[in-house]
Amino acid sequence: MIRACVFDLDGTLCDSVVSIGACVNHVLEEFGLPQVEMELFKIFVGDGVHRLIVRTLRHVGAGEELVEPVMERYMERFREECLYQVKAYEGIPETLAAIRAKGIPMAVLSNKPHENTEKVVYTLFGENLFSLVRGQSPGVPRKPDPSGALLEAETLGVKPEECLYIGDTATDMQTGNRAGMKTVGVLWGFRSREELEESHAAHIIGKPQELLDLLADT
Repeated sequence: MIRACVFDLDGTLCDSVVSIGACVNHVLEEFGLPQVEMELFKIFVGDGVHRLIVRTLRHVGAGEELVEPVMERYMERFREECLYQVKAYEGIPETLAAIRAKGIPMAVLSNKPHENTEKVVYTLFGENLFSLVRGQSPGVPRKPDPSGALLEAETLGVKPEECLYIGDTATDMQTGNRAGMKTVGVLWGFRSREELEESHAAHIIGKPQELLDLLADT
């Protein structure tokens, strides 16, 4: 029986690629580096800020010595720009409300910095919808390490196998699978069906409302 849902944020609950890409491109411009096509950020994101910057700088042919200064400047700008053109995916607010009405607690686990994660979640969905909201922070390894997911299950008072873990990337599926949760890959996010299949998603869905069908079957 499913007793809780753990959600990824970017590419799962909200479309945030423009906020991330625009901020990175602003910083690249400050450093005299070329801009990156927005679609590529759908591939660069998902594994934390450090990996985002490393992948971006490799793409533009910049040296590793720029990783730390570019990342520091990105973090400064992103504190102010993390909501830029961010929006919940169609059907997400209604689906979350329906899950809440079933009495099933929900949590967010993201590799986005914790401060930004809270800001996005609380702005889009309010402060009372999710029982837990956790972004990348010191002391908890970033996904795909399962520590964050296991900590959320423990805090919610449920067993890992009683959780659905919902995300849009291989990193998410690896996280959920390593935590012993039932993984759900979503097709409206940043990555492909092939990636989700190869990373052993237990279920793959094309619309948020299909989550309710999965919960009804448990």
